[in-house]
Amino acid sequence: MTQFASDRSSSNKAGVTLMNNQVGYVVANVMRGKENVTVSELPSMIRVDGVGKIDFDYAEIAEALGWDDFGNDDFEEIMSTHYGRMVVLDDRVVLFANPEDAAEYIGFDLQPVD
Repeated sequence: MTQFASDRSSSNKAGVTLMNNQVGYVVANVMRGKENVTVSELPSMIRVDGVGKIDFDYAEIAEALGWDDFGNDDFEEIMSTHYGRMVVLDDRVVLFANPEDAAEYIGFDLQPVD
């Protein structure tokens, strides 16, 4: 009989699944050069995973695409799933592996409750 175990410790990772189309490919290439980010290309999707946090800077992405603007609607169109705490700002999306790291953005109270 096989024993099963669980590990409740944090993986300290966050990530997204992008469509494997022209825009998703360019976004993945922008992220590929970032520290602690891994990009995995699969036939129908692209995984972008990072340690700690991942910052998708819209100005940087727009420049790589040759567009005047890239925004939340554009990002949502190519992203199918995510894991980690996602904070959507006007000029970027930031994913945090641990909610404590996103506390200032999401109103997460770090004080213990009695």
